Amino acid sequence: MRFFAILRIALNALRRNKMRTVLTMLGIIIGVSAVIAMVSIGTGARAQLEAQIESMGQNIVSVFPNFRRGGVSSGASGGEGFTVGDCDAIASEVPGVVAISPEVRAGGQAIYGNKNWSASVYGVNSDYLQIKSWNVVSGSNFSEQEVRTAAKVVLLGKTVVTELFDGNDPVGEIIRIRNVPFVVMGTLEPKGASLMGSDQDDAIIMPYTSAMKRLAGNRAAIRSMIIQSESPAVMSLVEQEVTTLLRQRHKIQDGADDDFMVRTQDQINEFATGTSKTMTALLGAVAGVSLVVGGIGIMNIMLVSVTERTREIGIRMAVGAKARDVLVQFLTEAVVLSLLGGGLGIALGMGTSAIIASQMNWPTLTPGNAIAGAFAFSAAIGIFFGFYPARKAAQLDPIEALRYE
Repeated sequence: MRFFAILRIALNALRRNKMRTVLTMLGIIIGVSAVIAMVSIGTGARAQLEAQIESMGQNIVSVFPNFRRGGVSSGASGGEGFTVGDCDAIASEVPGVVAISPEVRAGGQAIYGNKNWSASVYGVNSDYLQIKSWNVVSGSNFSEQEVRTAAKVVLLGKTVVTELFDGNDPVGEIIRIRNVPFVVMGTLEPKGASLMGSDQDDAIIMPYTSAMKRLAGNRAAIRSMIIQSESPAVMSLVEQEVTTLLRQRHKIQDGADDDFMVRTQDQINEFATGTSKTMTALLGAVAGVSLVVGGIGIMNIMLVSVTERTREIGIRMAVGAKARDVLVQFLTEAVVLSLLGGGLGIALGMGTSAIIASQMNWPTLTPGNAIAGAFAFSAAIGIFFGFYPARKAAQLDPIEALRYE
């Protein structure tokens, strides 16, 4: 009951100076709302990145060419590429590999009737969809037999289906790519944007042998390989074994640079989300400065309140109030100010995040621990910056306080 009495007195004291109370809380409100909004934007962006990385598949290890000349790397666009033998060797000799698919990139206009559409063409094997966790929504995947015979069959992404067939089921229809007819065997579920922002659904999937023989006259190289390991725990081991095997197969001497790059899904995840985490922390820290400024404002106002209420403090001590009671009273007022400001700041921050998400199409996500942390930090600000004024009030001499005018 004593706690509620103290709380009631604190609320009455704050209510007597409504404008000053609101202005004092303003620093906390702005600081907390800024922290919530910044963390929401940063967390939303990171969640979107992680979703895009997951769309690559599960437990993925990717291998790209990397040709160096004069100490300069050409990256994935350089090098001589890989051979079918490289893929077969990894599948049979590297432990922990569940599936592997070569990737042959090609391009060209896809034509159906009087419509045409320029899409990315990917030559892969029959394991590719399993590795990428990509489901067929209509029709079926091509078989390993069709890969061996370089069959003229394709799977279409959602965007290609929309552009060429107005969204109608194209299974069984024939499209032409570079004047070569291909039968549509199936359509793929929507994937959305990739990590680099490209449309993953704007894709035509075919056997890699078909891409090499039918579209490029055997001139196309295997530009990359995508490997699925049996679990996240063995991805690092698979990376090491693939590196060792390819160095042997490519006859790379000790000390010489690799002509390929091996990247695990965890490495891609860390690279992609690292910048987002840094920016979120930086923005949160900048917004946190507002909280400190708000806390200084609370301390300033509480010191003014102590001065204004010196006679009141003297009367309370004269009728039996102890120094500890006065300390708790003023500390409670500071904490109430901070918590009210924190609550309003959380509401304002979440509202700001919702407006940003709807008006600017930015992904936002407000984690529960951010709300709890902002609320707890508000209370800590009240205790930290309210303690000195409260202690000063508790140390007043009752006789001198009664004489104060």
